Amino acid sequence: MATHLESLLLPYGRKELCHSVLPALIDCVADIAKTLRRSQHVTLAGTENVFGDDQLNVDISSESLVRAALAKCDSVTTASSEEDPVERPVHHGSNPAQKTPLDEQYTVAFDPLDGSSIIAPNWAVGTIIGIWDGNSALGQDPSAKQIAAVIGVYGPRTTAFIALRVPGAEPTCVEIGIGDAGAQGYEVLRPRVLFSAAPYKTRYFAPANLRAAAESDKYLRLVTHFIQSKYTLRYSGGLVPDIVHALVKGHGVYVSPVTLESRAKLRRLYELYPISLVVECAGGASISASDGKNMLARPLESCDEREGVICGTTEDVEVAREALLG
Repeated sequence: MATHLESLLLPYGRKELCHSVLPALIDCVADIAKTLRRSQHVTLAGTENVFGDDQLNVDISSESLVRAALAKCDSVTTASSEEDPVERPVHHGSNPAQKTPLDEQYTVAFDPLDGSSIIAPNWAVGTIIGIWDGNSALGQDPSAKQIAAVIGVYGPRTTAFIALRVPGAEPTCVEIGIGDAGAQGYEVLRPRVLFSAAPYKTRYFAPANLRAAAESDKYLRLVTHFIQSKYTLRYSGGLVPDIVHALVKGHGVYVSPVTLESRAKLRRLYELYPISLVVECAGGASISASDGKNMLARPLESCDEREGVICGTTEDVEVAREALLG
């Protein structure tokens, strides 16, 4: 893994990202996987995050592990998470606005454990991490400033997808297998993850927020179109496993619409921006379910902005866009 990352990053001056930030985060994915295997009981922690969501014991432990990993990285100056959605200095007593000796400075925004609603029945869940150039993600152009993303997947195996879009380099997405032996247990499973080209042997769809089909005739017709066109349903209720399924199979479209009755729940900074970078680096598309614009086109004004999403294979994203937005 280290050699492959060096070939992708060192020619573009990303020494800290290559040798510090990404290795620390991949180690963290391995640590979260171990923690989940030891967590025989998934229980409410008796606390809420600032959004009012009940926190699980595994949410809190995963949050702590990511924070500890970031604290090891001198180049990471600022971080925020879905559990603590305020951008804060990573290193105690530091001022993220003050120039450090390092040429590279990063902000990290993460969802430590995506899939709280499906972890108790032991379904696959994940960690979502976005890495931004500079000392803040707020007010920045996501298409240019979010230069990397990591998605950890906890299922029968532990894997991770690393998306890279650093200035001057070709965007790429890499799949990593994660074992128990630290860096020696990591293996590049696919050095270049890409959606397949048509014709497709099997086509997949993941209709999130399916109850909205009772409120939206357009969404109901879209779901009916997928069924009548003999798409295969692959939907678990977890954003990470549903997107990763499409990446592994080479085809898939994930649709999470927004209606007056069913408001947007997915957060741009902690879920949609990193997922969108991964999808785009794999040759797919990701758009807002509200206006059809590229998901990475709009800068953030706050950490709590939410949105619906359509993402996956480009042509199927366009089909869903036309069906829902015209």
